[in-house]
Amino acid sequence: MDNLKIRAARPEDAERLLEIYSYYVLNTAITFEIDVPSLDEFRGRIENTLKKYPYFVAEIDGVPVGYAYAGAFVGRAAYCYSVETSVYVRKDLRGQGIGKILYNTLEDALREMGITNMIARVSCPEEDDEYLTRNSVNFHKAMGFRLVGELHKCGYKFGRWYNSACMEKIINEHRENPDPLKPFVDNL
Repeated sequence: MDNLKIRAARPEDAERLLEIYSYYVLNTAITFEIDVPSLDEFRGRIENTLKKYPYFVAEIDGVPVGYAYAGAFVGRAAYCYSVETSVYVRKDLRGQGIGKILYNTLEDALREMGITNMIARVSCPEEDDEYLTRNSVNFHKAMGFRLVGELHKCGYKFGRWYNSACMEKIINEHRENPDPLKPFVDNL
């Protein structure tokens, strides 16, 4: 994709990114969110993430077509070297490598910050259906994540119970006395 560009997200991206995310909320069990967040709420999510963590947008010809970001894992101080990650790509452009490029960019930024563990909570069905397949699990495995656990029937959406897989990728050495985390710096 010669015309694909990755850049740091901006609050003014909220409308386009919410359009991408809305599809997944309304039509899939990929996210366990039931209601589409308001534009203001979604913009706030971007702003809050960017205070501490990377949030990247993929653009084609200046139009956002996907995004990936990291956020606090659990929110307790001892987890500060671990993050939870997410990636979403416009539905009609899935399978073209955009998610992989976004996740690689995210991983590089997190590694530079000193993050050690990338964690993904991935919705997964016991059997594939029209709302959810194991494609997200397979994507994360292809990106080097390993399955570390699965919560059974913990999410209820579209009148069905779904599992949630916990996947992890170690991206930095776990030193005895780790350096303090560096702030996210947009080097793109």
